[in-house]
Amino acid sequence: MENWDDYRFILALDRSGTIRAAALRLGVTHSTVSRRLAVINERYGKPVFERSAGGYRKTELGAELVEAAQQMEGISFSADRRRKASETELSGPITLSIPDVLGQYLLLDYLADFCQQYPDIKLSLLSSYSFADLDRSEADVVIRGVAKPPDHLVGRRLFPYALSYYCRRDYLEKTEPADRRWIAAVTTSGIPRWIADSPFPDAPVSMMSDDITLRHKAALSGHGMVRGACYMNDPEPDLMRLPKSPAPFPVADFWVLTHPDLKNTPRIKLLMRFLAAALLENQDLIEGRHGTT
Repeated sequence: MENWDDYRFILALDRSGTIRAAALRLGVTHSTVSRRLAVINERYGKPVFERSAGGYRKTELGAELVEAAQQMEGISFSADRRRKASETELSGPITLSIPDVLGQYLLLDYLADFCQQYPDIKLSLLSSYSFADLDRSEADVVIRGVAKPPDHLVGRRLFPYALSYYCRRDYLEKTEPADRRWIAAVTTSGIPRWIADSPFPDAPVSMMSDDITLRHKAALSGHGMVRGACYMNDPEPDLMRLPKSPAPFPVADFWVLTHPDLKNTPRIKLLMRFLAAALLENQDLIEGRHGTT
C-alpha cells in the first residue's frame, strides 16, 4: 500500500464495522471514508471490504492488509513510546486514565496541585472505567481498581477500595419500612446478589442506573439506599451507613501502572510517585475506616 493513511482507514473500518462509525473514529466525513475505500479497492483490483448485513466485513485480501496495518501501527506506537522514554526533562505531556469517580471524589485537588507544582508538565485526564490500552498509547499512566491488571504493565500495587451500604441520614426515619427501596446498578440477572447480605435484604430495587455518580446523587437526595465506595460516601455529611451494616468489604486493589517502555521516563515516574502518595494518604478512607452510622 502506498501510504500509512490508507492503513489507518482500513483499521478504522475493520474495528468499527460501518462507514459511519469509521468516519467518527477518524474524525472525517462519511463520504471521505467511502471515497477512500473505493480508491483502495480500485488500487488492488478487487474488494478489500465487502458489504454485509449491517456493515462491512474484510475479504481475504482485507484480512492480510489489516494484519499488516496492525503491525505498522504497533511499530508506530513503540517508536512514540521510545521517544517519550528518551526525554529526561520534567516537562511535556502525560495522559492519565482514571475512573471518573476517583477523580471527582478523591484525587481532584491532588491533580490540581500536581499541575500547579509542575506547570511544564501538561497533564491530560481521560475519565473511563475501561482499562486504557497502553500498548496503543491510549494513555501513559493508569489508575485502576482491578484484581489482575495486564501482566506486562509495570507500577505499584497499593491496597483495596471498600464498599458499604448507605442512605441519607433522614431516609429511614422518613420512610416507612414497606416503602424503603434500593438504588442499584443495571443488571440483567434480577435482584443483585449483594442485597441478600445487606441490612435490608427484603427491600426491593426501585431505581437502576449504570452511572455510579447518579446512584450516589440519588441516595444523597433521599431516593433510596445504595451500595457504594466508602471514599465517595463516608465524607458526605448527609449520608450515613445503614444500621447493622457489616464491615466494609474490599473489592479490588488499586494499581498505578505504566508501560514498561515508559517506566524510567522522569515525568512519568514523578506522576506515579505523586499518585501513589495521594492514595496512601487516604488509605483509611478508601478502605472504609472513617465511616459512621
